[in-house]
Amino acid sequence: MSLPPRTVRRRRMAAVIALAVVVAAGLVVHRLAPSSVATDVAGDALYAVAVYTGLVMLFASARPALLGALAVAWCVAVELFQLTGAPVALAAAFPPAALVLGTGFDARDLVVYPLAVVVAAAVDTTVERRRGMTAGERGLESA
Repeated sequence: MSLPPRTVRRRRMAAVIALAVVVAAGLVVHRLAPSSVATDVAGDALYAVAVYTGLVMLFASARPALLGALAVAWCVAVELFQLTGAPVALAAAFPPAALVLGTGFDARDLVVYPLAVVVAAAVDTTVERRRGMTAGERGLESA
């Protein structure tokens, strides 16, 4: 099933805007929020949503389930990569690398990432379904 080019463009543009908002929120949490378990979980969730949204931006015609699986796979791979110590060395040489690769393994992240991606994919699916409905269908839905 192929999406019409207009739908792909619209989905890609929405993903660009959403990614900018998510990255901004992540930077606010990283820089301004006091360090706590809650801010760590929020940052992890925003990271996973940013990965998902970035994939939507790149592959706007793909199904949310596929993009969700890829996003979770990326997040888990990055988390496991942290066990090697390489991200710490990269962050020492280039500090912004820590925002993408992290620095220390945390098993809790392996739970947060899939949960955040499921929420992002559900929102994506809901938005696209609503956009696909005609005004008349929306009116019937609320009746």
